Amino acid sequence: MDEESILYLAATLAIVAMVIFSLGNYGPFAILVAIMAILAAAAIIILNFADFLIFPAFTYILGIQTIPAKDYYIPKSQNCIIKNVNGLYYATAYLTANIYNYVFTAERAESSNDDSSLIAGPEKWEKIVMNTGFPFKFHLISSAEDIQKYREEIEGKRGLLEFQISKEMQQSLPKQMVIDDLQRRINIMQARLDRLSTGERPVNVLMYIETVAVGVSEKEAMDNISNQINQLSTIFNSFDLSMTRITGRELYVLFRYNFALPTSKEDITKDISTQS
Repeated sequence: MDEESILYLAATLAIVAMVIFSLGNYGPFAILVAIMAILAAAAIIILNFADFLIFPAFTYILGIQTIPAKDYYIPKSQNCIIKNVNGLYYATAYLTANIYNYVFTAERAESSNDDSSLIAGPEKWEKIVMNTGFPFKFHLISSAEDIQKYREEIEGKRGLLEFQISKEMQQSLPKQMVIDDLQRRINIMQARLDRLSTGERPVNVLMYIETVAVGVSEKEAMDNISNQINQLSTIFNSFDLSMTRITGRELYVLFRYNFALPTSKEDITKDISTQS
């Protein structure tokens, strides 16, 4: 979650807390107000952390269709985008595609000189395409991180980890496993700072796959697109690549990227929570 979302969430929950602390002003309605405030707080938290589950469930129960653009609509299941062209239905769906996750050289488990995973990439990709009986589009949106902001973020995380390890070591019976894990994470933070000092620049990357299926009815198109998504997931997962079907509001965001790319890293972080 980005800083702006955290700020909005904190401010909203603060207002709910103020309502709860002032229950004495509501007289006989105090219990009802308290229940409503608690439900509102729970709904705010759920919508911020699980909107990709809650929003589709909400639209499905109420049978709501969303219109992202002219002649397009998102069905109540919120898992694809439909367009009706002369009696044929075209369904578009998306998968996340974390194929080459960026890591600093110093964080690789293998030797920094071992580029076998990168060398094997084209061969894996060829096998994936050969085993897919339909076209799909692979998207990669990348942008360089702001080095100063990234450094400050890493230094903040390292400081928090150092505080946690200091607090653990002050315990009467410190847990060695906890200390070792915290130390490992501190080493990773330090390795990132060291790489920044040598001139290496971190890159923010968003990768996803888009595929389209056709049918003579909405149901047939949706069934066909689900089969294609499942096939892509199976093929990519066989190469140890993490795949997740996009649903809910992020479906609309990726559809919008076909017309206008994000203009900053913050836009990607704000719009896409599945990968960011």
